[in-house]
Amino acid sequence: MTRRILHVVTNVSHYADPGEPTGLWLSELTHAYDIFEANGYEQRIVSPRGGKSPLEPRALKWPLLDASARAWLNDPARMALLSRTARPDEIDASQFDVIYFTGGHAVMWDFPDDAGLQELALAVWDRGGIVSSVCHGYCGLLNITLGDGTPLVAGKRVTGFAWTEEVVAGVARKVPYNAEKEMKRRGALYQKALLPFLPYAVADGRLITGQNPFSAKVTAKKIVAMLQGDRSKD
Repeated sequence: MTRRILHVVTNVSHYADPGEPTGLWLSELTHAYDIFEANGYEQRIVSPRGGKSPLEPRALKWPLLDASARAWLNDPARMALLSRTARPDEIDASQFDVIYFTGGHAVMWDFPDDAGLQELALAVWDRGGIVSSVCHGYCGLLNITLGDGTPLVAGKRVTGFAWTEEVVAGVARKVPYNAEKEMKRRGALYQKALLPFLPYAVADGRLITGQNPFSAKVTAKKIVAMLQGDRSKD
């Protein structure tokens, strides 16, 4: 049985100040996409409004622009996937084994309160699928609630972009809230690497999260490992 992955990307192109651009941190998508593709998984990309997903400019410069992201930028077919993303209401969640929330500071605005994304994630979760995120993508998990009203993340080990990393990156005063603090407020057992910007991922059952842009590969590998384990039981 072919596994299917649903990637979630942003539609937001700037911070609160329109003169401060942001968007999808491209490698957080491409690193995972490459790994899933190598395993033969089918993949689609969805965003809150559908259509274009803008790119975070800082992620497109040396040394952050690596071979994986550069290959996407130089491939018109790949870039077309980011210009015509699906809307949540165009996606049948029952067809997907994994939902993977990508990051970039932009998602802090359009992920947390999007009902369509929440419905997709909850549907994947309820049918035994994997809910995952990397970096700021965990903002998309903040307001997902289970049938009994408890937050999805309550009592679960979770990681995502740390407040320390916001400070080091020089954007702590630009973000609309402290995502790490908000995750803890919802009862999540937040964890992070010993030092900022090290690759780090946490799997708590079917909830798999990565800390920062350099964690997409380890997050994707944990997802693959879980899917392969599931496959052995089919």
